[in-house]
Amino acid sequence: MKYETVIGLEVHVQVRTASKMFCSCPNKYGAEPNTLICPVCMGYPGTLPVPNHEAIRKCIRAGLLTECKIAQFSKFDRKSYFYPDLVKNYQISQFDLPFCENGRLKIGGKGFSGEEMEEKFVGITRIHLEEDPAKLNHEHGSTGADYNRSGVPLLEVVGEPDLRSADEAYAYLTALKEIMQYGDISDCDMEKGQMRCDVNISLRPVGQKEFGTKIELKNLNSFRAAHRAIEFEMWRQADILDKGGKLRQETRGWNDDAGESYLMRTKEQAQDYRYFPDPDLMPVTLTDADIEEVRAALPELPEAKRQRFVNSYGISEYDANVLTADRFLADYFDKAAAKSSNPQLIANWIGSELLRELGNAKISIGECKITPDALAELVTLIEKKTINGKIAKEVFAEMFANGGMPEAIVKEKGLVQVADSGAIAAIAAEAIAANPKQVEQYKAGNERVLQFFVGQVMKLSKGKANPQMAAEELKKLLQE
Repeated sequence: MKYETVIGLEVHVQVRTASKMFCSCPNKYGAEPNTLICPVCMGYPGTLPVPNHEAIRKCIRAGLLTECKIAQFSKFDRKSYFYPDLVKNYQISQFDLPFCENGRLKIGGKGFSGEEMEEKFVGITRIHLEEDPAKLNHEHGSTGADYNRSGVPLLEVVGEPDLRSADEAYAYLTALKEIMQYGDISDCDMEKGQMRCDVNISLRPVGQKEFGTKIELKNLNSFRAAHRAIEFEMWRQADILDKGGKLRQETRGWNDDAGESYLMRTKEQAQDYRYFPDPDLMPVTLTDADIEEVRAALPELPEAKRQRFVNSYGISEYDANVLTADRFLADYFDKAAAKSSNPQLIANWIGSELLRELGNAKISIGECKITPDALAELVTLIEKKTINGKIAKEVFAEMFANGGMPEAIVKEKGLVQVADSGAIAAIAAEAIAANPKQVEQYKAGNERVLQFFVGQVMKLSKGKANPQMAAEELKKLLQE
């Protein structure tokens, strides 16, 4: 409590486009190293970059979704530094005239630790567009440079130093990811490097207005790593200050396995990058009509979608929060719920069975073989009592593994629920006759034994009996 933590985040988000930022090479993840390159993105002498119109449009959309002011006059600059991942020895970026400035993002809800946070707005200094450098792969004592990533369009979202805890930083990253996904700007798959985070963090004595010495934590590739790194760095800096030491401005890396930061280099200043306007690229001018065209196509954002799910479909707020945490999962639910008379049951199946199986299989909802229509049909079969819960799980497992529609699977495998009272009564009588000891226990007042008999009926019917009807028939026979 002796110090106040001041945190500002710089988040890099790869823009989903068909081609790279300044050339026609495919913007595609997972290709063989150095196969998606050309003279432009490799910086050959005499080549000329051409801006990607779609990347600019998506940058403007990101700005509008975060309440930024959109610049009607902008330009690209060269940022010079020397590193193996930068084949030209400069990066085409933006310096003093970015596309988006002075925005804000609302955060709140539960933080990483599960505690509720007060809602607040976090300022966004700027959102600018640049090209991604190459990817360096370090293994077996050597480094390989894959230039497939070089030139991929990249948004840099620079936040104001308005965050005061690791939980607030986690909430900010979560909210920003939602907006980028819902805005169809990026998939934000952190395992593929599509969203990366740098943390600027300093401490100051409580009550002091001046900021402390800023230290940057570089290239954090998961929200959990960012949370851990911030908490460690808060402790490390406080320990140095408590011992009378002084902090210096520097850039540090994060070792997630060891759970500690390490020194990379002393921090560069803006003048070290020698920014100047890129002479090969004309400034970009936008009219009011250009900006309004992008605004007119803005999507429904997570907060509005959550409210609609609660109001229109009648699901719980908890389920709405789970479903809207991922845009593609929200779209899946939306399609399935629209085809069902019981959206809450759809939400239950997604929240329990589907998310568990996706996690076990390590696949995304987009790779799932169960279509929204198929899940809606499965719920309808349960509602009509064509199948019971046990059979539904069996059908679900078949659909998850091989796809297909549930009604066809039920017919093919002969899984239609037995709902004939006479047939169920005969199976119940068989179960009672085979278990005289349990009959005596029931007659002695142990009514919990009824569930044992229900289980026996389900076993004898191979799971096809209606369990509610089985319980009713068992009660009749046991009382007789």
